[in-house]
Amino acid sequence: MSEHRIFSMPFAKVYPLYLQKAQRKNRTKEEVDDIICWLTGYDRAGLAQQIEQQGDFRTFFEQAPAMHPNTALIKGVVCGVRVEEIDDPLMRNIRYLDKLIDELAKGKAMDKILRA
Repeated sequence: MSEHRIFSMPFAKVYPLYLQKAQRKNRTKEEVDDIICWLTGYDRAGLAQQIEQQGDFRTFFEQAPAMHPNTALIKGVVCGVRVEEIDDPLMRNIRYLDKLIDELAKGKAMDKILRA
């Protein structure tokens, strides 16, 4: 079975789309960055470096300092698939990020998005 094409897509190519989605709903770049940093353990400088290096999603998540321990609390549907039922760890992490950005764009409060 071949690998999903999103795995080799540059994170830096998708990041502006996350920003656009959030900003269309009057959310900020800082909120998007907070979500990404919360999920992956990157600090702002590390996130900026990943974007600058143009690495793919696989590399982005492999180099992530530490996935947040509360990721198991992220539940729901993204692209018609329940995120908690995705078997592939990389795809699940990508969909976790998609789900969190969706919640931001839908106006959910940051403390709820970050499972505080």
